[in-house]
This record gives sequence, C-alpha cells and structure tokens, in this order.
Amino acid sequence: MTITHEIIPQSPAPANIRTNAFTVVRKRLFGSVGDTLITLIILAFLVKFLPPVLDWLFFSADWVGQSRNDCTSGGACWAVISARFRQFLIGFYPAEEAWRVLLAAVLLILALIPCLIEKVPYRRYGLAFAGFYPLIAAVLLAGGLGLEDVATSRWGGLLLTLVCGVVGIAVSLPLGILLALGRRSTLPVISTLCILFIEFIRGVPLITILFMSSVMLPLFLPPGTTMDQMVRALVGISLFASAYMAEVIRGGLQSIPKGQYEAADALGLSYWRSMRFIILPQALKIVIPGIVNTFISLFKDTSLVLIIGLYDLLGIANSSITDANWIGLSNEVYVFTAAIFWIFCFAMSRYSLWLEDRLHTGHKKR
Repeated sequence: MTITHEIIPQSPAPANIRTNAFTVVRKRLFGSVGDTLITLIILAFLVKFLPPVLDWLFFSADWVGQSRNDCTSGGACWAVISARFRQFLIGFYPAEEAWRVLLAAVLLILALIPCLIEKVPYRRYGLAFAGFYPLIAAVLLAGGLGLEDVATSRWGGLLLTLVCGVVGIAVSLPLGILLALGRRSTLPVISTLCILFIEFIRGVPLITILFMSSVMLPLFLPPGTTMDQMVRALVGISLFASAYMAEVIRGGLQSIPKGQYEAADALGLSYWRSMRFIILPQALKIVIPGIVNTFISLFKDTSLVLIIGLYDLLGIANSSITDANWIGLSNEVYVFTAAIFWIFCFAMSRYSLWLEDRLHTGHKKR
C-alpha cells in the first residue's frame, strides 16, 4: 500500500469575512443607520471646525520673534515657545552644561530598551547597564567626578518632569508589589502595617503628601541632617504612587485561581519562589492596563511639584505667560505643554497595548 502526501491548497476566506480597505471603512463607519448618522455628524463637525483650528495652529502662525508685538499674522504666536524653548526643556540648568542633560536622556533610552523589549541583542548587558543608570544619571545631572555641581533648584521644565516621573515609576512598582504581598500576608503585624500605610496614603491628596515630605520629613531626620527638596518630592511621589500600585497588583493576585497556589506548594516551592515564578508573572500580566494607568496618572501628577517651589514643565509654562514680553499667550503655552504630556502618555498607552498582545495567552477578552 502506497501512501502519498498531497498538500491541499488553502481555501479562500468566505465572502462574508473577506476584508479590504473599503470593506473595513464601510463596516466600521457605515455599518448601520446609527453608525452612518454618527459618522456624518463627526464629518460635518470636522469640516466646520478643523480648517480654522489648523489655520490658527500652523498656516497663520508666527514662529519666531522677540516679543508678542512680533506676532502680527493673527494666528498662534509660537515665538514664545521658540524663545523659551531651552527653559521648557531643562529649566534654569546652565546652558554650557546642557550637553549633560542630552547625554543623560540618550543613556535613558538605551537603558529602557532592554527593560521594555525582551528580544534585543545582548539584553543581559543592557539590564546590567540599566541597573547602574540611576547612579550615572545622578552624576551627570547633579555633578561630581570632575563635573560642575548643579543644584537641583536649577533643574526644571521637561527635565524635572521626567526625573519625577521616571523615579516615581521605577520605585512605585517594586514597592507596590511588596505592599500588595504584605497586605495579603498571614502575619498580622506585617498585614496591619501595610493596610495602614496604603489606606492612609490613599486617603489624602498628593498635595498633602508633597507638603508633608517637604516640611515634616526633615523633622524625622537626625539633627543637622538636610535633605534636598527634590529628593523630598521624589520620596513623596514614590510613596503616593506605590499605595495605588499596591491595590492594582492586589487585584491581580486575587484573580489567580487557588489551584495555582496549590500547584506551587505541590512542587515544593518556597513562598518567594512560587511568587516569583508562578503567581506574580500571571498577576502582573492581568493587571497591565491598571499598572500603566497608574503610571500615566503619576506622570501627569508630577506637575503638582510646583506647589513646593519646583518648576517642572507646567511651572515653566506658568512663568512664561507672566513674562511682560509674552503676556496674553496662555493658549499657545498651554497647548504646547498639553501636547508634550499627551505624547508621553500616549506612548505609554500604546506600549501597554503592545505588551498585552505580546503576553496574551488566552485571558484577554476583546
């Protein structure tokens, strides 16, 4: 008996599920009477309002100038942005030392790549570099090892926003994991302390935490000990975000079936090994949207450091519109500031969606 192997060609998709650009547009925008009506209303809205908005933003805008008097075209006066662009980026950091900020930003990107993307060449070395990056960035930005010292009071703009955001994110995630595990601990002392911390931090606004870290934190330090104001703000932001992160992660831990814990015990794994290899990877994967949402909220909340005298991106924006040369240009300044925040928040959101698809193993519901 002779057995032959014949490859059967793939059959074409049924006509009702074949897709092309026209089919996708028709299905999504004109799939029903209601969808068609909403699409037409949105198109009418865009036709009416989009041209004047684009005209104000770009076509009739002024891009250079020394004061508001140089903006005569009737559109947006982006000259205020170009004239104070360096302050928007690095605040009052010395101009001759700005290369240090640029180098720190480039190294930050190189440090984040192996942390955010799994399949990169020499990832092990990249992770090792990421572990040393905080020390490298601190030396570059603050000074030392032959570099001129730059006080943190001179940091500002996007630089300060990124420092607060990145440090808050990097600290709040592991601290939030420990708090979530501590809250579920069977040891009453640890569980009670974690619950008190989480509920207290979540019960007060971030402004209060910043004031406490700026005014009350030095009272708990030994006499004669001083702490930089930015460090106090970073401590307050990190503690605040970690309390919310703990509750997000606790939700993921509660979603893990009991059988997973029993399977870990059956394998003879210790508590920490079972959490590391079995429970936490599943829990963190499930709550990726909540984690990234907390990160985005934290990044936007960094603008509150203005309350304690630190000029982040929003603080520089507020100071720009009080300049006598640029009074009355709040629209342009706040649109530019909002665009910067949107770019970073949107990037985090898209990375969250990519990571969900990358780690999707059947739990995700569309």
